[in-house]
Amino acid sequence: MYKIKHIEKHSTASELVRDVVIGMSDGLTVPFALAAGLSGAAASSGLIVTGGLAEIAAGAIAMGLGGYLAAKSDRDHYLNEKRREAEEVVEKPDQEKYEVEELFKGYGLTDQQIAPILQAFQADHQAWVNFMMRFELGLEEPDPKRARASAIAISSSYTVGGLVPLAPYMILPDVQAALLWSCLLTLAALLVFGYSKAKFTGNKPAKSAIQTLIIGTLAAGAAYAIARLVSHQ
Repeated sequence: MYKIKHIEKHSTASELVRDVVIGMSDGLTVPFALAAGLSGAAASSGLIVTGGLAEIAAGAIAMGLGGYLAAKSDRDHYLNEKRREAEEVVEKPDQEKYEVEELFKGYGLTDQQIAPILQAFQADHQAWVNFMMRFELGLEEPDPKRARASAIAISSSYTVGGLVPLAPYMILPDVQAALLWSCLLTLAALLVFGYSKAKFTGNKPAKSAIQTLIIGTLAAGAAYAIARLVSHQ
């Protein structure tokens, strides 16, 4: 017997929030770690800004492309499965009817109650295919514009997040002073981001804020320590 999954149609807003979370979380931590690492090697502010901007550009493109391909793969998978179901309701109607019966019996319907539903599906193959996609495979049709929107949201949020730790280096010529302000700004941004993220994901805001702060701090600290170690060899 097939198990019926409870599947809800996700709103465009929730998908957008997920993309922003992905882009912003990496945008805040990776350029921050890079800037801290270069600061540990006593690089100039100009070099740190140049390296940071190059990393932001590369990261935004790579992550945006990743989001695009992931969303496109989801849609391709859905269309392929829908095409297969459309063939099966024509070529293997008895097997598909049996699957429908098993699905409805899982809800407690009798053969007499299921019979008119099967008749309706036989008269409307498109409805039959849509039903099988939703209840047998648990698939919802993706938004055809999802891939482009995901790429833009992820790359944009990555860029915005990445500029936060680089901003002090753009203003202050002293590397260590810029590092201090970069740490303060980025850690504050990580706290705010972690807290705000929890509001959308349903997690505990304080816990999310602390976790996000710890991850960013560890990444930057590790990069700084390695750079200091290498530069003093």
